[in-house]
Amino acid sequence: MKFLCPRWGSETIAWPIFLKEVKDANYSGIEWFPFGESCSYHEVLDLLNQYELDFTIVMAVIEPYTTFERYLQKLETDLHQLMEIRSETKAPLFFSAQVGREFFNEQQIEKCLVLCNQIEDEYKTPIHQETHRNKWPYAAHVVEQVLKKNPDLKLTLDVSHWFCVSESYLEDQQDAVNLAITHAKHIHARVGSTQSSQVWDPANAEYEEALTAHLLIWDKWVAQMKKNNEPITITPEFGPPPYLISGNRTLSLRDEQWRINLWMKDFLKNRYT
Repeated sequence: MKFLCPRWGSETIAWPIFLKEVKDANYSGIEWFPFGESCSYHEVLDLLNQYELDFTIVMAVIEPYTTFERYLQKLETDLHQLMEIRSETKAPLFFSAQVGREFFNEQQIEKCLVLCNQIEDEYKTPIHQETHRNKWPYAAHVVEQVLKKNPDLKLTLDVSHWFCVSESYLEDQQDAVNLAITHAKHIHARVGSTQSSQVWDPANAEYEEALTAHLLIWDKWVAQMKKNNEPITITPEFGPPPYLISGNRTLSLRDEQWRINLWMKDFLKNRYT
């Protein structure tokens, strides 16, 4: 079981300092959005080797586009560019790709998936479709229909988005949830609610219902991965502002994000090991 620390929210921290913190906190690696900052990829890879840390890549097309054809071109260009972030001794475990938009039609989604499959085969690096608001896998019922037509599709499952989108804990969409679990290869362990994709603090008693709803899904997924003898990777993915509501917190916002993710990691590690 590997827990990965998000680089998201720590982009202003120098890489040597950040990776030492990650190692000291007993993470197995990092989850990295390379387009979120300017840095030397070779330097990062060397440091990951030095600290014996794995890495995964999160990606999304961030440049503006006006047509679907232009989006597809940018998706291809970005995936190729990010796939090249590797060395003889270090390569990404997988990609979590935030693909498309929620208004893409069935044919457009299929073209995106075909492209992802082609690039995955070319580089021999798995590309997971990340469930995310604003992207094509924004809701359980949409993903269910795509999964039925694409039995080999892999997911990075972040169910906090689905709870928020549907304003429910998907009690009446259990078939869709269970199908998604069978396709999930990685989990983003952020706790959301029916009103937001990130709660104030998952340890607070007022969020017990939300935490329990996530655990019901994560428990099934972990049991499935153990049964199939597949690697279990989890990213505690509580984000910085605006995901993190500042309010009257006493720690710096970066320290508060770090604290919550560390709590999530230790809580799940104790639960599953």
